[in-house]
Amino acid sequence: MINKDKEKNSVELPADVANGVYSNIAIVNHSPNEFIVDFATQMPGLPQPRVLSRIILSPLHAKSLLYALQDNVARYEYEFGKIEPHKSNNPPLPMGGGGEDVN
Repeated sequence: MINKDKEKNSVELPADVANGVYSNIAIVNHSPNEFIVDFATQMPGLPQPRVLSRIILSPLHAKSLLYALQDNVARYEYEFGKIEPHKSNNPPLPMGGGGEDVN
């Protein structure tokens, strides 16, 4: 196992998880009690995307993830430049989803 230290937090990162899973699709749904994020991959020649991982978050953790992603994207763009939308004739598969309207 690998120990990852970030500020005061320490988490265990098992070796079989450390390489991660590639995803080019994220499907987000929600209920009153949780957010569900399915990470999938669509590869050329395959008939449909395949979900590789499902993460279930409380609403509080979903909002914390949103803030962490916003912060990391801002820091990435500061260091490497603005992330531009795909401009080819073959746009990337959408990231998004649906869910109940809880407003």
